[in-house]
Parts: sequence; C-alpha cells; structure tokens
Amino acid sequence: MKKNLSYHLLLWTAFYGLLLLTLSTASGQALTRGTVNGNVGTVAGKPLEFTTMMLLKAKDSTLVKGAISDAEGKYAFDNVGAGRYLVAAQQIGYHKTYSASFAIDEKQPALELPMLAMADEAKNLTEVKVVAQKPFIEQQVDRTVVNVENSIVASGNTALEVLEKAPGVTIDRQNDQIQLKGKSGVIVYIDGKQTYLSQQEVSNLLKNTPSDNIASIEIITNPGSKYDAAGNSGIINIKMKKNKNFGTNGNVVVSTGYGWVNNLNGVRNDLPKFNGSLNLNHREGKVNLFGNYSYTNRQSAQMNELNRVIPYNGQTTYFDQTSFRPNQFMGHSYKAGLDYFVSQKSTIGVLVNGFSNDWQSTGQNNTLISNGNRQLTSKALTQTDMRNFLSNVTTNVNYKYDIGQGREWTVDADYVHYGGNNSNNLGTSYTNAENVTIRPNQDVRNVMPSTINIMAFKTDYVHPMKNGSKWEAGLKSSFVNADNNTIYDTLQQESRQWLPDASRSNQFKYDENINAGYINYAGKFGKLKVQAGLRAEHTHSVGTSVTLNQTVDRNYLNIFPTLFLSRQLDTNNVLNLSYSRRIDRPDYQNLNPFVFYLDPYTFQKGNPFLQPQYTNSVELTHVFKNMITTTLGFSRTTDFINRETPRQIASENITYITPENQGHLDNLSLNVSFPVTVTKWWRMQNNVSAYYQTYQTFYSGTPYEVKLVAYNLYSSNNITISKTLSAEVSGWYNSASQYGFYRAQPMGAFSLGLQQKVMDGKGSLKLNVSDPFWLNYFRGRAVVQDIDFRVMSRWESRRVTLTFTYRFGNQNVKGERQRNSATSAEQKRAGGNN
Repeated sequence: MKKNLSYHLLLWTAFYGLLLLTLSTASGQALTRGTVNGNVGTVAGKPLEFTTMMLLKAKDSTLVKGAISDAEGKYAFDNVGAGRYLVAAQQIGYHKTYSASFAIDEKQPALELPMLAMADEAKNLTEVKVVAQKPFIEQQVDRTVVNVENSIVASGNTALEVLEKAPGVTIDRQNDQIQLKGKSGVIVYIDGKQTYLSQQEVSNLLKNTPSDNIASIEIITNPGSKYDAAGNSGIINIKMKKNKNFGTNGNVVVSTGYGWVNNLNGVRNDLPKFNGSLNLNHREGKVNLFGNYSYTNRQSAQMNELNRVIPYNGQTTYFDQTSFRPNQFMGHSYKAGLDYFVSQKSTIGVLVNGFSNDWQSTGQNNTLISNGNRQLTSKALTQTDMRNFLSNVTTNVNYKYDIGQGREWTVDADYVHYGGNNSNNLGTSYTNAENVTIRPNQDVRNVMPSTINIMAFKTDYVHPMKNGSKWEAGLKSSFVNADNNTIYDTLQQESRQWLPDASRSNQFKYDENINAGYINYAGKFGKLKVQAGLRAEHTHSVGTSVTLNQTVDRNYLNIFPTLFLSRQLDTNNVLNLSYSRRIDRPDYQNLNPFVFYLDPYTFQKGNPFLQPQYTNSVELTHVFKNMITTTLGFSRTTDFINRETPRQIASENITYITPENQGHLDNLSLNVSFPVTVTKWWRMQNNVSAYYQTYQTFYSGTPYEVKLVAYNLYSSNNITISKTLSAEVSGWYNSASQYGFYRAQPMGAFSLGLQQKVMDGKGSLKLNVSDPFWLNYFRGRAVVQDIDFRVMSRWESRRVTLTFTYRFGNQNVKGERQRNSATSAEQKRAGGNN
C-alpha cells in the first residue's frame, strides 16, 4: 500500500532540517551564541536592584534584549549573536548610564563587563523617558509575542478581538472556535494558568476581557515537555499587566465605547460599552502584595442568516432562517496575592483569583419554509430568552527554593471551582403563508446547573551541569469532578402548566485523574544546541449519564517526546528544528450527551464516546539578523475531533451538530515575519502565513476528502507625530479556509487610532476606530451528502472607543512573580454550552 503523501512531507521536512543542521555543524565556522553579564550600582558602589538593563546595537542603539538586575545588582544577556554592542542602565532617580562598546565574536563569546556606576538624577522624575518600544508583533525564535499594551488600535477592544489580529490566528465566531494556522485545539492560558473552560466558554470569556488589562499575548506552536501535552495546535498565553514599581503603585484604566448594528427590521441598535480596572502593587521588605479588580458592562448583538436545503423522499424543502440576538454582559474579575521572601533562596506565595460573569440575551428567530418550487408554505417564529451565569474561584499556594548554583525547586498546589447556572426559554408559533395558525404553540424551557471542581499538584526541579548543560524533571497529578444537569420542561397548552420533559433532560457526571511526569535535557554538542524531553501521562476517566444509566470508562497511558535543535550558521543566520507529539482530550461538555436547542429545527448535542486526538508536529525555523523569521511546519492529527459535525433528520426537517472523531488532518504551513522601517517616524511590522490542508475521513460510510490552500496577512503601521502624539493603522485578511466540513469565506478588517500622552506622561488618552466600513463578518457553507446549508453572521465589529489610563505611585517596585500553577492543563476542557 502506498504511503500517504503528507507522511512523506513530514519525513522529508524532518530529514531536510536534520541534514542542514548536521552539515552546518560539520563544516561551519560560525559563532556559538554568546553571553554578556555584569553588575550595576551607585557611584558609591551600592548594588541597584530592579534596574532596567538594555543590550543595544553599537551602530544605531537599536534595542536587542532587555533584562532586570537582581537584588545584588547582577544582570545577564544570553543567546547573544556576533556583533558590536553596548549596555544601557536606566532607573528612575539616576542618570541613564551606558557602557563602552564591545564585541561578541568567536574569540570572545562570553564577556563580563565592568560595573556600571549610576549617578543621582537631579532632574524632576517627569523628565526621565524610556525611548525603547517593542513592536506590536514580536517574532521570537520559539514563539510569537503580541505586545498589546504598546498598541493604540488594541485599546478599548476585547482579548478576542486582539487575538483576531495575531499572525496565524483565525476566530470562527459562528462556532466559537479559535484556530491557529488552520488547526483547532488551541490551549489558552492566562498568566500561565489554563482557563479550564470549553472552547465556547473560552471564547465567551475572551469576548468580555478588556484588552486594556493585557500586557502581551504569547503564541507557542511547539511547546516543550515541561508543558502539558494537551493542545494539538499549540498554546496561547495571555499575560496580564503587572506593576514593576518599588513601594506602592498602581494604575487606573477607564474605557468607554459605542457600537451599532441593525436588527431584522432595519432599525439601528445602539450598543454602549464600558469597562474599568484598578491595579495595585506594594513591595516592602520581604513582602510583596498585589491585586486587581475589573468591571465590565457591554452591550453587543449578533445577526445570523441560515439557509438550508433538505431533500427527503424525492421532495426538497427550503429553510430560510434569520435571527437577531442583542446581548447584555456584566462581569467582575479579581485577583489578590502575596509573595513572602523568606530568604534570598526561599519564597512562598499565595494567589486567589476569579470572576463572576452574567450574560443575558432576548432574541428572535424567523424561519420561512418553502417547497421545491420555492413557494412559501409555512412560518415559524421563535422567541428566545437566555441567561448564562458562570463564576470561578482559583486558589494557588506555591513555593520556590533556590538551592544554589542554578539549581531550583518549585511546588504548586491548586484548587479550582466553577459554578454555572444557565437557563433558556424558547417559545415558537407556527403559521401558514397567510399568517394563519396551523399548529399549537410550542413552549420549552430548561435550566442547566453545573459544577466543576479541580485539584492539582505539581513539582519541578532544575539542575544545571558544570559543562553548561541542564536537566529538568517534574511530576503532576490532577483530579477533576464535573456534574452537569440539564432539566427540560414543556408547557401544556390546554392546562398552561409546565410539566417535566424526561425525554430531553439528562444528568451527566465526569471524573478524571491524570498523573504525569517529564524529564528534559538541554545542552550543546559542539556548535549544535540540543533540547530533548520525554513526558508520560496516564489518564483514567469515567463519564456517567445518570439519566440514561450509561457509563464510559477509559484508562490509557501516552508518551510524548519533544526535540529542539538550534545552530548559529553565521553572524546573520540561525536555524532551528523542533518536533513534538501532543494530545487533545475532549471537552467535558462535548462528552455530555445532552441536547441543547437553538430552535425546534436546530440543536446541538454531545458525544460520550469521543476519543482523544493526537498530533505529531515538526517545524524548521530560519532567523535572519534577529529580524526576519521564516518557519516551515508540518503536522498530522489522527482521530481528528470535528466539534461541529453536521447531521440531519430529514424526515423531521431537523439539522443538528455533534462532535465526532473523523479521520486525519494534515497541515503544511509557512510563516514569514518581517519589520520595515520606512522612516524614523514610520515603522511597519508585517506577517504572512500560508498553509496547505488535507482532510480525509468517512461521512456516513462514504469517503470524504478536502484539499485547501489558505493564507493570513497582517500589517501594522506605527507613526510618531510628536513627542506626545502618535498614531497606528493596522489591518488583517484571512483567505477562504476549511474547518472539517465547513468552508469559510474570506474575512478581514482594519483599525486606526491616536494616542495622546497627558499629565507629564503619567496618563494617556487613546481614541480607536475599529472596522469603520463593517468589513468583518462570517460567511460559510457545508455541503456533504444530504447536508447543504449556508450561514452568515454579523456583529458590532464597527466601533469607536476612548480609553484613559493613569499611573500613580512610586515607579520602582518589582511586581509579582510569574509562575505556572498546577492546574494549567485542565481548565480549557471545562465549561458551558453557550
């Protein structure tokens, strides 16, 4: 039997990368990446901690790397390429200080600089300015970083809308899916902690997370063995803003916006939006206290068109559905924590964070039913009244011990609780073409209480070796208990009484235990850098439908290897090769065999027999002058989980979707990221992503195959008008793409904004106009066997927002520690069913 072409691509990509790395190691005379370290202190010789250190190119003072000095005034820059540099030190209260220029080359790969002595600053604090600014899209060797807090057009938006601008990210708003380079299964972290929510709940959470609270977004397509093996397309880590000031400080953000969209009658709906947040941080002695609170009140709306063609017994029925759903969201989120520095080697911390979200919607769904001649035969009007409430409390206790000589031991213990209570009322009336009632009204209501409890523990150890190599190892255990209840009632028209509907109700319980361990090695063999890891995860899960008296018990062990190779070819060129194997376990709600109705003719239901999907990925990355990054990647996903598999009950004119394991998905991708400096006052950052997908499966016993080439374009333009006024224009475009059986049409939009610094630089005003010509909307179609439907969705992407930010307090304190908690792999799979 012939091997699949895609498998050949995987093998040849890996072989080609290894060949290039081996040849360059054998014959190249390139520099091993160097290190620069030193100390910073006062003129009197006192060490200065938390000083901003910058490695600059000697030629034009371009920022290469940044670092912060420690409590002893020490700093270090690793992985420095060949060239001439200088180091700058900056701290409020002192003159900005520069080192003499120096060279990093083969003869001098490691350099320790003399101490930088900083003199007291006699000027007012308001005259100290930071001149270096990160670009909106920053392409690093192992990840893509979206620097949200530097962007004007990102201000006043939501986290989901910012993600929509990220290279290679596609947002399917119709199905609440986040895709990366054409693949679903993205794991979303917030501050290194996974969200424990289903795809739909993650999407809803990000829709209502203000972008003004976000510092940056990291996109990691090939994580190492230290990370949980979940996520076939990689990890998106959203890092919230942190204070870095000494003493007490904080910031206040207030944002107001306005959007609008027409309803089904052509009447404009005005949709105001507001969010505010307060961040506080206090560092004194051995104690660091931090916390924040955010309040959001947003009105939004979504308009959908769904056109279906249903053949049955030689006849064809046409369904033309239009719906309009205005939404009201009110949310509170909070975080509070403490770091206690027991000694220079030992730190203990406590963190509590959570949210309380309340989403309400009252909408209308009009259905026109026509015969094969396109003659209107009947109508259905469904009024919907939905309310979804979800709350979360996450507690984390962590301990870090610095053993010495680079050895480090960390421990995390977490407890997470989610509580949800969703309700949905549907009332449908049926008339003929002349608006005469043809059958009794159908009124259905349901409530869906749910609870999820998660406990987890993890420990990690880092052990450097004398030859510069490093070993890492860790263990993790997690325990999940989920209880979801779906209770349906039907209104009896004669008695006008609500009666329980046992045929639709269902209680589903899910218990899961995952035990994992990993070992990771990083070192050098000549001029070739190597990182290799192995992770093992044992899973035992039991899903029980109490109503159906049905239990699915699974017990399996998986091994996940990772390999990273890096070679500096010469002064300007670096080549990296990586491989990983990953797993995606089904969302908890996808395993629940409940039925959730959108109207009498459309619903979705879960599948308790879903199996995990597995992905093997290989990436070859070339970096030129630390600026232009080109990545060629290939992945194959087996037992592919199609979360939106369309099915039909033609005899009842019903179409529904359900998750199913279907065949395999091959993805060959190419990504190029490059900056352009047009002038001193005009900088551009550009990204081009393209991928070729092959999807092969069986649908109702018949082979089904899709081959597609798609691409994503992004460009941002930063313009400096004056010392206090700047502008930004950005745009993105996604070509037609395929997800399972759905073909999505091209999408795109652009935004423009202005930023004015006020109050001596402590405050800023940002005016942002998003999608002014209302270009961003979703269109898709699914055609397979007897399935044929089109969908179009619009929302208030056209908006104007104004944001005010004010920073107060001492500007010289170190913020809370970054850490990954023990429960950083389970949260994505929990959640509801909006």
